[in-house]
Amino acid sequence: MNNVHGHEVMHMMVNSGVPYTRETLRSAITHQFGEETRFFTCSAQGMSAEELIVFLENKGKFHPVDGGFTTAPERICNH
Repeated sequence: MNNVHGHEVMHMMVNSGVPYTRETLRSAITHQFGEETRFFTCSAQGMSAEELIVFLENKGKFHPVDGGFTTAPERICNH
């Protein structure tokens, strides 16, 4: 099973340049990283794509834009 840091998902979002909904982000994560991948952050581990989305949202990593939400490089911690 793959383990991927949540920062990689945020970088994917920034690099895409498109807004996401929860559904489209979950789909993009699955496409990019695989269905069985688990995600970790500096303070959590073993999360599914859906759990990571909720985690990042609760941490204020997303900001609303027309048609959904996105993130920005300055919202990605550098450690």
